[in-house]
Amino acid sequence: MPYLSGLMMQYGLATQYYANTHPSIGNYFMLTTGQVLTNNDSLTPSSFPVSADNVVRELVAASKSWKAYAESLPSVGYLGGDTTSGGGQYYVRHVPIAYLTDVRNSSAQKQNLVPFTQLAQDLSTGNLPNYSFITPNGCDDAHDCGLSTADNWLKNNIDPLIKNSVFQKDGLLIVVFDESSNDNTNGGGRVVCTLISPAFSKLGYQSTTIYQHQSLLRLTLEGLGVTVLPGAASSAPAMWEFFGF
Repeated sequence: MPYLSGLMMQYGLATQYYANTHPSIGNYFMLTTGQVLTNNDSLTPSSFPVSADNVVRELVAASKSWKAYAESLPSVGYLGGDTTSGGGQYYVRHVPIAYLTDVRNSSAQKQNLVPFTQLAQDLSTGNLPNYSFITPNGCDDAHDCGLSTADNWLKNNIDPLIKNSVFQKDGLLIVVFDESSNDNTNGGGRVVCTLISPAFSKLGYQSTTIYQHQSLLRLTLEGLGVTVLPGAASSAPAMWEFFGF
């Protein structure tokens, strides 16, 4: 993955970053609720509504805007299960926002669960939210297709974000994998986590601190000034070593 490798070398890399569990779904809940909650990948938003404290609840409470950009999502506010009706393989377990009762039970918040095509539009009009959760579809996230496909997707779709003038002023992009394919170390195995901030990254910085998904949840909230941290995020190691202010 030459494009992703280039980002890892240029910006910040957590060399000892580990997923929390297997399979996917528990890692996504850790990223958004600070808890694994379940290891059943077959659960859907209707069969497993999540009312635990979560990133959306705390963002809304702090008056911060948010969106979940999900590739191949069939429609705005779609809360159903896996489908290809949106033009590619959509896996709902990779979109934890859809399970949250804070979203499911709010007609206003459901409007923030949008197809990935909305990102380019929001970027061009200067309407990016404070917090974004971006999920490629099953092919472009290297789940069903090869690493070169995922790398090209990042280059074509995420590079414009990194080069955007508004993002470059104070933005942070984190590229992280949910779990390792065949490694159980620390629960979910070692995965890539690279932290990209044109304004604040210590360039070429590599950390050997052990981090897991709860630390990313803490970082994304604290970076926006949110002080209430859900679940394990409240006691997770902070990741400020990657940045110079």
